[in-house]
Amino acid sequence: MASSKQDLGKLAASDQWLLEHGNIKLLSRERRGRSAHNMSSSSLRKKSDRTLVLKIRVGCLRKFLANLQEVLLGTKLAILFLAIPFAILAEYRNFGRPWIFGLSLLGLTPLAERISFLTEQIAFFTGPTVGGLLNATCGNATELIIAILALTQNKVDVVKYSLLGSILSNLLLVLGTSLLCGGIVNINKEQKFDRKQADVNSLLLLLGLLCHLLPLMFTYVGKTPEITAVGTLQLSRASCFIMLVAYIVYLVFQLWTHRELFEAEEEGEEGDVVGDDETPAIGFWSAFIWLVLMTGVVALLSEYVVATIEAASDSWGLSVSFISVILLPIVGNAAEHAGAIIFAFKNKLDITLGVALGSATQIAMFVVPLSVIVSWIIGIDMDLNFNLLETGSLALSILLTAITLQDGSSHYMKGLVLLLSYFIISACFFVYKSPLNGADSKYLVTSPEQGIMRL
Repeated sequence: MASSKQDLGKLAASDQWLLEHGNIKLLSRERRGRSAHNMSSSSLRKKSDRTLVLKIRVGCLRKFLANLQEVLLGTKLAILFLAIPFAILAEYRNFGRPWIFGLSLLGLTPLAERISFLTEQIAFFTGPTVGGLLNATCGNATELIIAILALTQNKVDVVKYSLLGSILSNLLLVLGTSLLCGGIVNINKEQKFDRKQADVNSLLLLLGLLCHLLPLMFTYVGKTPEITAVGTLQLSRASCFIMLVAYIVYLVFQLWTHRELFEAEEEGEEGDVVGDDETPAIGFWSAFIWLVLMTGVVALLSEYVVATIEAASDSWGLSVSFISVILLPIVGNAAEHAGAIIFAFKNKLDITLGVALGSATQIAMFVVPLSVIVSWIIGIDMDLNFNLLETGSLALSILLTAITLQDGSSHYMKGLVLLLSYFIISACFFVYKSPLNGADSKYLVTSPEQGIMRL
């Protein structure tokens, strides 16, 4: 008994310096329920050994080093942080722009996971509602920042391609790989998941698809190009407000009225880092300051990516559409994607579906319409007409995913079909050469014999 009390005393002493001004709201598991997004990101975290840090006698220095250790070394992707200073150095030393692009992409990989970690830390102090709103806003911060920076440089096509690629990668690549790997590893187990969450996300994705299809079809029924262009733009902006209203109601549905459908189970297992952890790793203000700093670094690297994407395209012999649709989403969301696959290995498909479908829904119903509205504010015309090839790929991906998940069960064959579908779409964009921001870009394809020809 005496030994137990001493151990508890040591734990309290070690955690006391982590808690900063104000009283912490230690929430119960039922009240604080963690989202699938946070559960997925937590699978890539690792415990930091605080033995050396706790020996430092100076309180401020000890707190700073402890926070630095938790934020920078508390992830299995910590080695990729080295790419950030190299990307900045390459920019200021005028190295090859493809190098800047590649290093910036690598640097963005761990930042997405760390932003998820910091929003979760803030949720300890603010409660599940504010934490959920933070997660709903910052869950795809990388895509949103890249989109806004690309819009400021009038690269509308890059915005459309990157957002489309994020949706496709979540629906086909992430979900397909997860179901395939999970089905093979658990081949002798029955794989079931709750259809209710999947149904809600599928409905929202279909609504978003409708908002993309109507402007596309509008371009084929307009009488004159001028009237058609104006009508498409106006219809797109009106549709964006509808999409944002639907997303706000979705947040109310997710965070208040039907929260139990979206809360991830926290069954502690050997190897799980934060299965039963009910205490924050850093204090509120530390988490907030680190979140601001991390967001600033994401903005800096995103600016490098947008500025060098065309140079990388020319140097690597890859089209901008292929880099934007395929490479950007894979590298930018690698941490989240890896977490979804890890939980599929553990036969926790509800978390996997929450990550893949939740992220796709957030991009389709929040990031895309917000990008259109931001472009409207800054005087750039961006609509929801993603052209026939892009919208067709999106439509078939959403329908294929909805059909795959309709019976509430999974096996490796479903994952294989989704993954092969992604490979086919990737091959399509690999051979598709479209000039950026061209007036007739949606009517042009490349021909090995004739070069560029009009359809």
